[in-house]
Amino acid sequence: MTQSSSLSKSASRKLQHRRSVECCAYLRDDGLWDVEARMTDIKVETVPLPRGGEVPAGEAFHDLGLRVTLDQRLLIHRVEAFIDASPFSICPRVTESFSQLEGTRIGPGWHRECKALIGGFRGCTHLNELLPVIATTTIQAVWPNSDLEVMKLGASLMVNSCHSWAQNSEVIQDLLPEYYRPELP
Repeated sequence: MTQSSSLSKSASRKLQHRRSVECCAYLRDDGLWDVEARMTDIKVETVPLPRGGEVPAGEAFHDLGLRVTLDQRLLIHRVEAFIDASPFSICPRVTESFSQLEGTRIGPGWHRECKALIGGFRGCTHLNELLPVIATTTIQAVWPNSDLEVMKLGASLMVNSCHSWAQNSEVIQDLLPEYYRPELP
């Protein structure tokens, strides 16, 4: 990874593992959105697998992802999951369980709902790690293309979600004065 100029100079080191997460949002011709997230784990040395065999250095130890199809109001219409590389042969069996997210809506409480539906043994740790990435990518993609009502919903979800979006920040005061409060809760 290229070091950011904002970080201090690192000590001498050797790469051992690379995890890459990519998430893209696509506006479809039918007006729906596809948000796709993919995670890969690459080892720098050959790794033996518990099921037998090995993953050669530089090849994917994990290669998995999700496609979530949703509408402008963040209602999920379809979810597809894949696991193309994993340490255990049974891992891909869990992909069908992610269809349980169909009919849910990204918004307040969605992460809790996901955990109830596909958390723990019902899901996959790594696919579940992609859900917050999908949620924030969705907001980044859909929000600027939305009507005023959806934009206000998006804003209400963002208030107090981070430092810049604190209800007493100048960002809220300037952009969303109706949500501005001089004191934090």
